[in-house]
Amino acid sequence: MSRIGKLPVTIPDGVEITVTDTNMVKVKGKLGELQQLIDPAITVKVEDGKIVVSRATESKDHKSKHGLYRVLINNMVKGVSEGYNIVQELVGVGYKADAKGQLLDLSLGYSHHIFMELPTEVKIETVTERGKNPLIKLSSIDKQLIGQVAAKIRSLRKPEPYKGKGIKFQGEVLRKKPGKAAAEK
Repeated sequence: MSRIGKLPVTIPDGVEITVTDTNMVKVKGKLGELQQLIDPAITVKVEDGKIVVSRATESKDHKSKHGLYRVLINNMVKGVSEGYNIVQELVGVGYKADAKGQLLDLSLGYSHHIFMELPTEVKIETVTERGKNPLIKLSSIDKQLIGQVAAKIRSLRKPEPYKGKGIKFQGEVLRKKPGKAAAEK
């Protein structure tokens, strides 16, 4: 049995779970509502404050989906009750970020500004303080969506290994290369 799949998901206060006949799991909480379509081989039951996920057979495909759908349901429950936050840091001279509603305006050392339209489910805030690197703060109830948006923003200027310039996650430790000056000695 899947070690992750067999763990029950505890339902916090204020969260409602609905499982329809078409294997659609709907999770509603104080921050919003999410839904996920579940494979027919996986059964989801709500029993005394916990969500139990089980599979039909021991085939390799069913085993892999067992843990997957349990984690997806757990992410939905956590998302509608607490939410997810990601903070990204712009490291580099002249790098700037400005949010106007759902439009993110980035200046990343290119000859032009980069404009990025964000989904309405993702809330964005930019922080620019004198003497510190600009920050991009993302928050959402959907873990998959916020991760995808953060990865797209990071892909616009990945941190380079020599000086560390680029867009990185806050708290991320980059391994820096010594460069050619160290190789000559």
